[in-house]
Amino acid sequence: MSADLHAAPPRYDRRLATRLLAYARPHGTLVAGAVLLLLVEGALQLVGPLLTREVIDEAIPARDADAITRATLWFALALGGSFVAQYGETVLTARLGQRVMHDLRVQLFAKLQRLPIPYFDRSPVGRLVTRVTSDVEALNELFTAGVVTGLGDLFTLLAIGALMLVADWRLALAAFAVIPLVWLTSHLFQRRVRVAYRDIRAKVAAMNAFLQERVTGMRVVQLFGRESQEVAAFARLNQQHFDAQRRSIRYYAVYFPAVELLTTVALAALLVGAAGRIGVGGLTVGTVAAFLQLVRRFFQPLQDLADKFNTLQQALAASERIFALLDEPEPLPVTMAKDGARVTPPLAGRGVTVTFEDVWFHYDRSHAREDDAMVPTGTATVASSDAEPEWVLRGVGFTARPGETIALVGHTGAGKTTIVNLLLRFYEPQRGRILIDGVDVRTIPLHELRGLIGYVQQDIFLFAGDVASNIRLANPLDDAAVAAAAAQVGADRVIRRLPGGYGHRLGERGAAVSVGERQLLSFARAIAADPALLVLDEATSAVDSTVEAEIQRALAVLMRGRTTIAIAHRLSTIVHADEILVLHHGEVRERGPHGALLARGGLYERLYRLQAGTLARAVRETP
Repeated sequence: MSADLHAAPPRYDRRLATRLLAYARPHGTLVAGAVLLLLVEGALQLVGPLLTREVIDEAIPARDADAITRATLWFALALGGSFVAQYGETVLTARLGQRVMHDLRVQLFAKLQRLPIPYFDRSPVGRLVTRVTSDVEALNELFTAGVVTGLGDLFTLLAIGALMLVADWRLALAAFAVIPLVWLTSHLFQRRVRVAYRDIRAKVAAMNAFLQERVTGMRVVQLFGRESQEVAAFARLNQQHFDAQRRSIRYYAVYFPAVELLTTVALAALLVGAAGRIGVGGLTVGTVAAFLQLVRRFFQPLQDLADKFNTLQQALAASERIFALLDEPEPLPVTMAKDGARVTPPLAGRGVTVTFEDVWFHYDRSHAREDDAMVPTGTATVASSDAEPEWVLRGVGFTARPGETIALVGHTGAGKTTIVNLLLRFYEPQRGRILIDGVDVRTIPLHELRGLIGYVQQDIFLFAGDVASNIRLANPLDDAAVAAAAAQVGADRVIRRLPGGYGHRLGERGAAVSVGERQLLSFARAIAADPALLVLDEATSAVDSTVEAEIQRALAVLMRGRTTIAIAHRLSTIVHADEILVLHHGEVRERGPHGALLARGGLYERLYRLQAGTLARAVRETP
């Protein structure tokens, strides 16, 4: 199973706690204010027992009504002050928790955007969502009712303990006799509840991952009638979460009554110790009454401290996964070429020279987990294994020059899309290198490299938002430029039919527009960027013949002077390419223009004849 589900307890809990508390440092004013109010509240808790002793020992025997009235007024003022202090402390700690969660979520989201693509290949989306949402929410309790209030409880504990020792050290020692038992009970509880919390967080992440995948694939679930099976699978996950929650509840159900029982034992020990000394050993009834209140108030913060420590345990269980995400290695920083060469930004309408030099690449299966997808290496280090790796690309080499179109063809799995992924530096080759204008792409900052490329994917992704923002993306274009880009590929006729035009709001992943319309919008997006290098991954697969003809005319204008790399499954779309690379099992088996490859009678000719025969047969069978 995944290490995420069965992570071992961290060896350095103090290190994790210290790292968590560092997030409160920028909000020191809130912490200081909350701590001050907690100290005031702790001090006010001593007022009641002291007034009780005074009233019982002095005011009542002397029948001093004025003293009783004054004590009552002082007690009322103490209660009012305690109310104000608790209100202020609650507001400040809640604000602290919200600000810390805000900072942490922003940091997590920023981290996710910097991580390499291989990380997302092996990490279910639902688990990543859990990290940014519910795992961070689990830390809120640490800052709102954990750290700061724990300091207040500690101060109250010390203040009450000191007052008890000053008032009567013998009764204090009798009450303190059960503290070792309270500590042992809390220690046993903490060890077990930490494991339960970790299990709960893992089960929540598993449910979120399951839900995300099934909701995304709901059409497939309903198409194949898998509703009952998926409900049963979710019920199993839900039952596991229920069992984990029940274990933690069982621990709490034992712990709090146990502490209450020990508090009662302390009260009994206090009464037994006081029984023989009242009126004889200088012990007054008022002192005993005050001690009864003090003991209750002494064990309350002691119990609260144990509960705060459990809050810390829960936060640590969540922070293990949060910090594991934050500590994920990011892509290596740009390594400058020895001669300091850098790619010069091309002029508008001009392409770049792309060169693959003996490029080898394979996916690293050594890090794949039982519940994860195959993980690409993402590094230039070959996996340490005695067996020869399953190479996806084997010694691929070619050059694409400005104004040229290089087409990649071959059966599924031949390595066509992998070439594009390496060019975009989603992954890194294990051998060989990729050059743009003679400069190794590993020496080019990622934002500069990808800024040179306009990429039209086969699987179009549109964000929830208006049409114009999906075309514009990061490009600083005005509305006129967006409209011009759409008009170049004929997307403007589709946009005009939408209720809000360029301001029309698209649903998640571009819901409410067809696949072909999404593809037109993706073309407009690529053209709007005015790229030096066009990468087309079966770019016209989802449009009809009429729209494809429009796009081909627009592309002919767009590709003039630029460099184009096109992946094609329909060979009819790349017959005019300057060079066609025929890939087979990761190797370039044939290369050349369309006519020369047909005349050779090799792989390309068989592929072309197969497609032509299939098309002709489909035409004959059409009624």
